[in-house]
Amino acid sequence: MEPTLFFGLRQLPFQKSSRYRHLYKTEDIQQLEGRLEHLKKVRGIGLITGKPGTGKTAAIREFTNNLNPASFKVIYLQMTTVTVAEFFRMLSSELGLEPQYKKVDLFRQIQDEIRYQCEEKKCTPVIIIDEAQYLSNAILRDLVMLLNFEMDSRDCCILILSGLPGLNRILKQSINESLRQRIIVNYHANGLSRKEAGQYVEWCLKESGCEEPVFSEDAIEAAWRFSQGSVRVMDSLLSKSMIEAAAQKKRQITADIVTIAREDCELDI
Repeated sequence: MEPTLFFGLRQLPFQKSSRYRHLYKTEDIQQLEGRLEHLKKVRGIGLITGKPGTGKTAAIREFTNNLNPASFKVIYLQMTTVTVAEFFRMLSSELGLEPQYKKVDLFRQIQDEIRYQCEEKKCTPVIIIDEAQYLSNAILRDLVMLLNFEMDSRDCCILILSGLPGLNRILKQSINESLRQRIIVNYHANGLSRKEAGQYVEWCLKESGCEEPVFSEDAIEAAWRFSQGSVRVMDSLLSKSMIEAAAQKKRQITADIVTIAREDCELDI
């Protein structure tokens, strides 16, 4: 039987498309919100790292969704395994420009547009680079020069670098010292704590129209342990657990059912 019908839900509770998922404020989300709000006021460079599925992109998406489009222009880049020229042509295009051919002209074009947006239109460009751990050192080095306005005396845009923990190690290399020194805010997302895992499950079920404790405590413990705090992995486990429980016609989901779901996910955790 389909889980929503079996458990009497309005919608599946752990799906990416669920409208309410971003509303649950974990410690990571709250910490990130505070740092991003500070970055919004002062502009400059922000760094967000964490294991996959810990909510980095969700926090950034929530942040950008709440920005006034008249005051902030959001540019989101995730294709990071590219050459220097390809990267800056991509950035130029996302700024609404026709990319120049020569690198020096491309740089000037991007800088002029950022300056124009900031000074003339009073609109701060917010450049978000996801999966930034794949950026080459050459691109990271050039970003420092690109964001150098008036002999490095002011910030005309916001740059958010988001990536896996390895990004921290990359930025600690001596070749990236100049960029690292310019980072205004920095946060490493740790994922759901055990306490938050239980609260998260309760929240998602309630928002889906379920008031009953569908998952036993040992089931939540197992899901949290298997997922290692990753919201994305936990969502997958919990969704498959509900499918399995509905198939077995069991109203209470136990650790045994979560274990079966884990095997179905083929998670080598």
